[in-house]
Amino acid sequence: RPFVPSDQATLARRCAEIFEIQTAGLARRWEHTGSRKLILGISGGLDSTLALIVACRTCGLLGHSRKAILAVTMPGFGTTAKTKALAHRLAEAAGVSVKEIDIKAACERHLKDIGLSLKDRSVAFENAQARERTQVLMDLANKESGLVIGTGDLSELALGFATFGGDHLSMYNVNASVPKTLVRFLVKAAASDPLHAEESRALLEVLALPISPELLPPSRKGEITQRTEDIVGPYELHDFFLHALLRLGASPEKILFLAGTAFAGVYPPATIKSWLRVFLTRFFAAQFKRSTVPDGPKVGSVSLSPRGDFKMPSDANPAAWLTPLG
Repeated sequence: RPFVPSDQATLARRCAEIFEIQTAGLARRWEHTGSRKLILGISGGLDSTLALIVACRTCGLLGHSRKAILAVTMPGFGTTAKTKALAHRLAEAAGVSVKEIDIKAACERHLKDIGLSLKDRSVAFENAQARERTQVLMDLANKESGLVIGTGDLSELALGFATFGGDHLSMYNVNASVPKTLVRFLVKAAASDPLHAEESRALLEVLALPISPELLPPSRKGEITQRTEDIVGPYELHDFFLHALLRLGASPEKILFLAGTAFAGVYPPATIKSWLRVFLTRFFAAQFKRSTVPDGPKVGSVSLSPRGDFKMPSDANPAAWLTPLG
């Protein structure tokens, strides 16, 4: 885990520094825009939880009440009762303003308008929900004179695991350069911080949940059926690939060698190679999304912001990177 220090004291300092950077960045943008509120969607997942933590710390830094944060839960077709209840408990424990807007009826009407069956389970079915949520947040921001806070992380940007025109958009994304493997440790650090004593129990529950976009209906027992790492692969591998590619400038062959050494006994070589091919394919294909991402603070040595850190044509061909892998 190249983004996560193994020494606990160093990890604690790193988490504290990242929180300071995220908070300072959001505070500056909030003051610059003159917005009255911070608007963010919360799902009970890791990324939106981290964004909520940063928003709460920013209120403390600027001397604002946490009620200036409007946390919006937007249950859809894949939302489970457990994550919905957890999102409410987290927001209430944090002392922020809470609003629930069920998006199912709006999505059903939209799917009917475009001629898509409600039994369809394609990417169109999933993305319609993500885009509806973004529309709700943006329109609420206009109504409340607010600033929409993005929640997507660096690993999702690298893999393109975000809906273009949906959760890909915001007015400022505090998590834009935080890799997924580090998000978990930041939330864990917050759970033990006196600043978040009230929401500590809810934060620990968030950490226990599987990573999921919750866009497909739950099981008959109400359990999450869609697990992100079953779709795109293990984030610990993808973050390793990302670090080796951008920080070390390693070739495909060297990335494969390094990963094979680092994860020996954890993943078979064939599995590592398979997920590396997935990473490279998705990384190249997703550049068009990264070319239009919102502003956000840079918290480490690896960033995919098109405004100075990473530039690549959106139609770049990955063949030269995939061919050496066979």
